[in-house]
Amino acid sequence: MAHGHTLPSIDICNALASLGVKVTIITTPKNAPLILSKVSKFSAISLRTIQFPRVPELPEGCENTADLPSLALLVPFLKATKSMRPAFESILKEMSEAGSCPLCVISDFFLGWTLDVCQSFGIPRIVFHGMGVLSMVISKIAFGNVPSLLAMPDSDPIELPKLSIPFTVYKRDISDLERCKDPGDPLLPIIAEIGEADMNSAGLIVNSFEELEGDYVAALERFYCQGAKAWCMGPALLYDHNQIERPVGSKQVDPSQSYIKWLDERVGSGGVIYVSFGTQAHLSDVQMDNIAYGLEMARHPFIWAVKSATWVLPNNGWEDRLKGWGLVVHDWVDQRRILSHPAIGGFLSHCGWNSVLESLSEEVPMLAWPMGAEQPLNAKLVVMGLGAGVMLREGGVGETIASEVIRDGVKELMGGERGRQARERARQIGRLARQAVEKKGGSSYKNLEGLIKFLKEK
Repeated sequence: MAHGHTLPSIDICNALASLGVKVTIITTPKNAPLILSKVSKFSAISLRTIQFPRVPELPEGCENTADLPSLALLVPFLKATKSMRPAFESILKEMSEAGSCPLCVISDFFLGWTLDVCQSFGIPRIVFHGMGVLSMVISKIAFGNVPSLLAMPDSDPIELPKLSIPFTVYKRDISDLERCKDPGDPLLPIIAEIGEADMNSAGLIVNSFEELEGDYVAALERFYCQGAKAWCMGPALLYDHNQIERPVGSKQVDPSQSYIKWLDERVGSGGVIYVSFGTQAHLSDVQMDNIAYGLEMARHPFIWAVKSATWVLPNNGWEDRLKGWGLVVHDWVDQRRILSHPAIGGFLSHCGWNSVLESLSEEVPMLAWPMGAEQPLNAKLVVMGLGAGVMLREGGVGETIASEVIRDGVKELMGGERGRQARERARQIGRLARQAVEKKGGSSYKNLEGLIKFLKEK
């Protein structure tokens, strides 16, 4: 019930169905249309819906974290999901009595209450996080040592025993650590409960691939009970080759996707930078202005997907000055299609894990601007670990960044030496990503088959 988790989950369902596995997706009515649009070509996939409860604190019709006007409402949202337990239990009971008990339930990490239900039917619960391997390992180490971390100076690096990584981690890189200072924070017991269910699950699926993060898989598995295995199956988006075909011309484009036609006209222009910060980031109007002027000062072609409901374009002729080389899109955009377009040469991103995988799978280097959650860790992995990006600026999240910093970052990624090196590394990683999902010898494809074999023998 978060787009960042739903889309890779759908990709994994499609991959399982392509191997002849029957898949039943359980979701809520408002989330169903998106899912149906992505799975309709697979007859092995069916859909069941559970009503999302009405909760006074939540806006009417809110069934996805993308619908939350503020992440302050995450607590009532997560509490509300527990009310779906009886309906979920009824579906499993119906399937069991019909002699079609599922091999497993692949559950979102945040739906920890599914564990008890699965165990009551003897069904393995496989958990899906939506995060990469390394960010999960570091987060689990950090939140297992909260008192000592809160007591240490901000300037001291966090010690990560038995874990060799290519960058240093500080407290500011663990975005939610500050919440732990308040023992009365209502989110903390919820996360503790979810974490307990996670640890006792039968295994986990990770949207990553061994060539990218294989060195950290064993460290992740140590956090789980009873020898549970972590199955790297990504990049999940690459299983559906229809989603990653590079558009050749506007004849292949939905008429509503005028931004693709705009990109078609700029193939060979030296590269357009795509700017987007996901569905959860909430930027101030001042910060939005700084982005606008920073992009203008960089004088580099860009396409900017704007999600803000309050910000309006500067009324001082900014839009007129950018005609022909800057495009602002206020509607939903197909990010995967944009990143796969041959006109795109860079991505200014918050470094959510989906965005990282989508960018690198398409050989697009990143200008990293983390804004919360595990994004600072993802950004460091991309820039310092993989060498496939440029950091916009070192420091903590949440601070307003000046237009000059944005200008300099765009110029470096799109025309500087560090940008050139990042582009070459992104090409190499993109090739490895495609190899990982190949049917003949791909590491992720082998893990996909391995999971199915494991469950059939369990």
